[in-house]
Amino acid sequence: MFDKVLIANRGEIALRIQRACRELGVKTVAVHSTADKNAMHVRLADESVCIGPPSPALSYLNIPSLIAAAEITGADAVHPGYGFLSENARFADICAEHQITFIGPTAEHIRVMGDKIMAKETVKALGIPVVPGSEGALSGTEEALRLAEEIGYPVIIKAAAGGGGRGMKVANTKEELPNAFATARAESKAAFGDDAMYMEKYLSHPRHIEVQVLGDGHGKAIHLGERDCSLQRRHQKVLEEAPSPALNDAQRAEIGKIVSKAIGKLNYQGAGTIEFLYEDGGFYFIEMNTRLQVEHPVTEMITGVNIVQEQIRLASGAPLNIAQEDIHFNGHSIECRINAENAETFVPSPGRIENFHPPGGYGVRFDSGAYSGYVITPYYDSLIGKLIVHGATRNECLMRLRRALD
Repeated sequence: MFDKVLIANRGEIALRIQRACRELGVKTVAVHSTADKNAMHVRLADESVCIGPPSPALSYLNIPSLIAAAEITGADAVHPGYGFLSENARFADICAEHQITFIGPTAEHIRVMGDKIMAKETVKALGIPVVPGSEGALSGTEEALRLAEEIGYPVIIKAAAGGGGRGMKVANTKEELPNAFATARAESKAAFGDDAMYMEKYLSHPRHIEVQVLGDGHGKAIHLGERDCSLQRRHQKVLEEAPSPALNDAQRAEIGKIVSKAIGKLNYQGAGTIEFLYEDGGFYFIEMNTRLQVEHPVTEMITGVNIVQEQIRLASGAPLNIAQEDIHFNGHSIECRINAENAETFVPSPGRIENFHPPGGYGVRFDSGAYSGYVITPYYDSLIGKLIVHGATRNECLMRLRRALD
């Protein structure tokens, strides 16, 4: 096991990782920008290091500063959380070069799954079902038009390096396709510096289903069931639940078996999530997230597995000591993302929290770094907390969620 973990993140996820480390007897190092000097994750860590000014590019995305902080404090591992550098293969490589363990998969797996086209080809070869579409990057509008006729409209154009809903456009007819292709390509170039595009059949009324997996890096992997993340705004998840109300036990077992078998073949290490579109009984791969998900708590609530602790254990070289038959699903869990936004316009709303009283009671969990007097700055994501509730049934869970939100 590690002696000391540097947490290369902020906010609620930094606190979540701290707690997992504390329960494993591992010391923690918090890093922070000057804007976050009074943040809760800084106050509760064993040590803290200021890594730069408020701008993420100069602090939380500043790899030299993070490596220096790890070396100064003697941290032997780095946990990237989610966002920021969590899926940055170069960061994982640099950590390895400095004999610091990156708590996550290998840099190669991050690279493969970070490229949407390569990821699709990889999982298809491993037996995971994919959405009908282009085999690789599209050469231009003419190829897009020809392929769209083959797979049938509507189609969706996507950026190979995309994420967060950027570089995505739907074309319902061949007349719409040229403009959709050009617009998505321009968006991708501006957002990611890469204009490689691919095409898929557009599913009109799918559900967004994702399967949580854990792998030991040596061919053993298990799944922890699925999460339903269908409620979204601008392709961003708003509410997540587990298990999905759309699946039955047989479907759950079938897709879980397919996914865990594939992850085992890949020799994947740590936690990961395979995301699908689900429609009319069919699963279609979208992408794999090679990191901890924002919504991981709902899976923890119904399985009793501490996913962050397992991440840390597996990265330290410990074996995967949970077998698939040990996983039992208990009740239902829902997570709501709590954002510092105007409730009507959804515009970010930074400022000081005058009074903070989080909901509690039976079956209620609130993951947050907020406190009375805490100042929400304008520099980072507006997520300030996650409300997670658990109940014996989905209806009980919904009633508990309503009470907690009130």
